[in-house]
Amino acid sequence: MQLLSALHWRYAARRFTQARLPDQVIHSLVEATRLSASSYGLQPYRLIQVDSLALRAQLLPHAMGQQKVLECSHLLVLATETNAGDATVDRYMALRGRLHDLTPEAQSGMADHIKTVLSGMTATERQAWAREQAFIALGTLLTAAALQNIDSCPITGFEAAGFDRVLGLPEQGLTATTLCVLGHRHPDDDQADLPKVRLAPREFVQVV
Repeated sequence: MQLLSALHWRYAARRFTQARLPDQVIHSLVEATRLSASSYGLQPYRLIQVDSLALRAQLLPHAMGQQKVLECSHLLVLATETNAGDATVDRYMALRGRLHDLTPEAQSGMADHIKTVLSGMTATERQAWAREQAFIALGTLLTAAALQNIDSCPITGFEAAGFDRVLGLPEQGLTATTLCVLGHRHPDDDQADLPKVRLAPREFVQVV
């Protein structure tokens, strides 16, 4: 599908068939998410792929009863770092140092700059910043899925504390930020054929 056609086609699927997506499709979607843009390239989030149906059953009560968490082919959880900061920068710079030919001075200067920016934020502001990066990755995931004719639904209506507990995220310094369910739309999903509701271009765009 071409990009605009794919975006017209996609919608937030309410019901899914039980057909499982091929592993190579999921791999490509996960890879697209990994390659998503993020501030400074820091990626202050992780992607949790929940394949276990037993785990999904434990998560369902914390998903406000949304059955698609169980019915979909794949459940992905984007979880952000709860304490993004110097360690996040050091990890990134170590990786960058192996991949890019940077002088020690350039490496140190870049690291100091990013750490200064993050240290100028409160803990709450850094958490909000990390969440914003996760949502950029979510947008990449949704678009990549639409381009492959894969249905999706982003979910923010869930109890993060419950997901954190079931998935053991606090021990990893992570907290669940948003979910994305993937699969194929159910033929009885009455939302599938409804016209897309969006602002008209003249209302949406301001040219100044």
